[in-house]
Amino acid sequence: MKIEKEITIYDIAKQLGVSAATVSRALNGSNSVNTNTRSKIKTLAEQLGYRHNHFASSLRLQKTHTIGVILHELNSYFITSVLSGIEKVAREAKYNLIIVHSAENASIESANARNLFHKRVDGVIASLSFDTENLAAFKLFQSKKIPVVFFDRVFENSEGVKVIINNYQAGYDATTHLIQQGCKRIAHATSSLKRNVYSERLRGYKQALLDNNIKYDDKLLIIDGFKEQDAIRVANKILAMKPLPEGIFITNDFCAAVVMQLLKDEGIRIPEDIAIVGFNNDIIGKVISPKLTTISYPGFEMGQVAASSLINHLKGLWDMNLTNTLVIKSELIVRESSLKKSKKAI
Repeated sequence: MKIEKEITIYDIAKQLGVSAATVSRALNGSNSVNTNTRSKIKTLAEQLGYRHNHFASSLRLQKTHTIGVILHELNSYFITSVLSGIEKVAREAKYNLIIVHSAENASIESANARNLFHKRVDGVIASLSFDTENLAAFKLFQSKKIPVVFFDRVFENSEGVKVIINNYQAGYDATTHLIQQGCKRIAHATSSLKRNVYSERLRGYKQALLDNNIKYDDKLLIIDGFKEQDAIRVANKILAMKPLPEGIFITNDFCAAVVMQLLKDEGIRIPEDIAIVGFNNDIIGKVISPKLTTISYPGFEMGQVAASSLINHLKGLWDMNLTNTLVIKSELIVRESSLKKSKKAI
């Protein structure tokens, strides 16, 4: 099979009787080429099927104008919100994105990091998988001084820029709210404590109990995943508790919604029998009944801050290494699922 020759700027230049440099400037939108010539060059380039060789340009400039994004999952409202924020900033700055996800697996995360490194990305934005033990996979970027910004799931005591919320305070606020509603026996359903987001929320939960003279009981702590089958296990563990908890703080809205429905199926009234607080402010919390009290997790803003920090650093507008941790504001959003004392809208 005959392979067609790739059209080059020299082919276009030859047909139009101009220099290759003129063709290059015209295709890059330079005003130094007059409008008529620029139009002819672009028209012929399209007719011939010319494709710009970004790889060759990148090698010359040592820049790809590409940012790698490593996500721990793709199917959550929070992650899609973060990605929207990253994409908006990147698009406005004329940067492309390569998006990969680890599926909560450290080995896949490491392979993704190597892949992005070999694709010569200018920088990386990453959120760690459930079982990531260290940042060894990211040393490749450090060796070439390729900047990395971590968001959400991070190692808080590591070097480098991190964009997070105050998960400790969020956990404290969620638990305190349940206590204020009269709950004393409060269960906490969360996920891998290797990750800062869950360990910090647990720490906030424990401190709120302590500050209100309620003894911590590790039998009320449930550690599992957040998918539907995980949530079913969580609900069954709660139903097996004797006596049942008066409140539950669940660090994921989807999981909270599934648990709440299963409890209702067993005749348990929400919030009269058990008050529930979720986390993330996912859309599902606004459509279930009763509507779910939650912690806002401003993913779009987090994505914007992470991308802006990285791109401003790449453009030399700001040295992101001057700031170690950027904290995005979150807050408790009170809805009906937790209001034991009052059914009035907040």
